[in-house]
Amino acid sequence: MKTKTPLVIRSPQDAIAAVPYLLGFHPADSLVVIAYDGPHNTCAMRLDLPQPDARAAAERIAALLTQNEFRQVLLLGYGTNDDVAPVVAAAWEVLTAHKLQITEALRVGKDRWWSLTCVDGDCCPPEGRPYDISTTVVAAQATLSGHVALDNRADLARTLSPLEGEPRKAMREATDRAEERFLSWTREALTPAEIQSRLVTSGLAALSALTPDLTDDEVAWLGVTLTSMRVRDEAWIRVDIDDPQRDIDFWRAILRRIEEPYAAAPACLLAIAAYAAGDGGLANLALDRAQDADPTYSLAHLLRAVVDAGIPPSQMRLTMTPETLATAYEDKPR
Repeated sequence: MKTKTPLVIRSPQDAIAAVPYLLGFHPADSLVVIAYDGPHNTCAMRLDLPQPDARAAAERIAALLTQNEFRQVLLLGYGTNDDVAPVVAAAWEVLTAHKLQITEALRVGKDRWWSLTCVDGDCCPPEGRPYDISTTVVAAQATLSGHVALDNRADLARTLSPLEGEPRKAMREATDRAEERFLSWTREALTPAEIQSRLVTSGLAALSALTPDLTDDEVAWLGVTLTSMRVRDEAWIRVDIDDPQRDIDFWRAILRRIEEPYAAAPACLLAIAAYAAGDGGLANLALDRAQDADPTYSLAHLLRAVVDAGIPPSQMRLTMTPETLATAYEDKPR
């Protein structure tokens, strides 16, 4: 399996070429902030443009970058000069006040870019400088190392959309069978505690047998068992934080197949894996799916706060083992 490697940025065109791969899509009407020279490698964040309060947006950016100890910043504004200039000007003032060094600020159009720091007409002509990221070394390196850049954010969102047509019909029928299987337990005169214990036992067995090619019935039953926080948290501690691509692929596929009432837990597990990989764009979209499925789902709100606060993915690592998790839930086998 390929491991994604950091992209090396040495010029404005390198930065423009890197952004779609850092975000997972080609941005439009956006301010992209690339922070580096800190203890947490490179950070890329995106804000919609225009911003109703450019200074407030800049203050939020500064708070995130300073609390994570970044020292240098690239600013790239995508859109018209009227939309880009105010927020870049505010960001410049606020970030420099917080002792952050802005190494370059650019406005990026469809096929041209303008430096917002250079006043040399020979170096940076008023009509801008042309670029073609498809011919850059950065784009080639990104592709070889496993980075993907879709055309826009909507395309990225569609990679998480529920499957339709016959696959959806099949999953709906499988979910009906899974729900009937669960409801049959209530007809066995079991106590709620006994039903929950049986659900956890079945869920842990399902997690131990996960493969990329689960049947519809296995996916549906996994969704039912993930309604148990014990099972969901077991799945969480099994996410490979150091190399999460396999988990991203798996939970993305589950999220697309599973019926919507059961989508919140798989969506959160995808968000955890995506954020561990440094893919905040995918993590946010996964959390959108989680909150669409269940607006009150507490883990989705917790993870959203983590992402919004810019907490480094390394700090999301759970040190628990299955044994310590079992003890925490007081259901360790005796």
